[in-house]
Amino acid sequence: MPASGAEAQSISLPSPTEGGFGIYVHWPFCLSKCPYCDFNSHVVANVDQSRWAAALVRELTFMRDLTGPRRVSSIFFGGGTPSLMEVSTVEAVIGAIQRLWYVDNDVEISLEANPTSVEATRFLGYRAAGVNRLSLGVQSLDDAQLKFLGRLHSADEALKAIGLARGIFPRLSFDLIYARPGQTREAWARELKLALAHTVDHLSLYQLTIEEGTAFAKLYEKGAFKLPDEDDAAALYNLTGEICAQSNMRAYEVSNYAAPDAECRHNLVYWRYGDYVGVGPGAHGRITTSEGRIATAGFKAPGAWLASVEARDDGLETRENVSASEQGDEMMLMGLRLTEGVSLSRFERLAGQPLEATRLSGLVAQGLLTREGDVIATTPDGRLVLNGVLGRLLA
Repeated sequence: MPASGAEAQSISLPSPTEGGFGIYVHWPFCLSKCPYCDFNSHVVANVDQSRWAAALVRELTFMRDLTGPRRVSSIFFGGGTPSLMEVSTVEAVIGAIQRLWYVDNDVEISLEANPTSVEATRFLGYRAAGVNRLSLGVQSLDDAQLKFLGRLHSADEALKAIGLARGIFPRLSFDLIYARPGQTREAWARELKLALAHTVDHLSLYQLTIEEGTAFAKLYEKGAFKLPDEDDAAALYNLTGEICAQSNMRAYEVSNYAAPDAECRHNLVYWRYGDYVGVGPGAHGRITTSEGRIATAGFKAPGAWLASVEARDDGLETRENVSASEQGDEMMLMGLRLTEGVSLSRFERLAGQPLEATRLSGLVAQGLLTREGDVIATTPDGRLVLNGVLGRLLA
């Protein structure tokens, strides 16, 4: 049986996976569906948590057979609303991961939570279960905007939850959505400064986008509201970076800001193109096996996923090989989101061929990319038009 912690130090451990190795656990249930959300989330009144815990453990066991022994650097409970999970469910999942893989002593274990008072009462239980990083879905610190965004909590509840979490978890992050209809630079500056006065070490700051199939998509199409135009959105993005920098919060990724050494390790696994297991409805994974790199995706419908796991040990709807060219493209798509950039030699090793030199030099000449030795990275201007940069670089 794999060991963890102090016991693992006395035996030979697997070498760290390039880019890291993480476990993602998807909890698909919510109390309500937010109008901007296109994640795989479902409003269900009653969930048999013991049955779901058993199914998650069962799929984790199946995934261990695919990955072989690995060193786990991060575990992430996402959703949906993972803070609707009972403490015993979280304990069962973490315990299974510790039995199945080698878990680093300093493993990051994150859990997403909504700042309602009912869920906040579980914080102590989650901490005792091993969660050491909480990510709060605050989204706004303005009551009118929270109502517009379909959130069930108030700004006061959010601030109380932040204060409670700061006293329980070693690391704390929370999300905010900006570039909302009619939002001015002054209003966003006030809200962001208030957030920075309360956060510990990490903020995820996302511009509001209209995703296909959401309630907002229908309202936007009818002209119910307008978003800031491209220039105003860019100005808000630049302002965000300026204000965060004043509080020593570095923009280490397009939408994520952290104090020194406080970056989200789990998301770095994705952006550095590491390996990760995904369990739960709709969860995606990328795993390097003896037969090459494979991409996995679970059934999105909770009932279909659960039935599949109970019938055959996994809830995978797809399991596909990732070609060399696809690996190179995926690595570049993820890595150029990071300010640290991407290794050209690693890209060539994965893709089987180098990047096209004239495309690269052209983007450098335009000030959209930088190159220092083996590493290329987006400039601040390049991050504003990242999709266009990637389209030209990988064409």
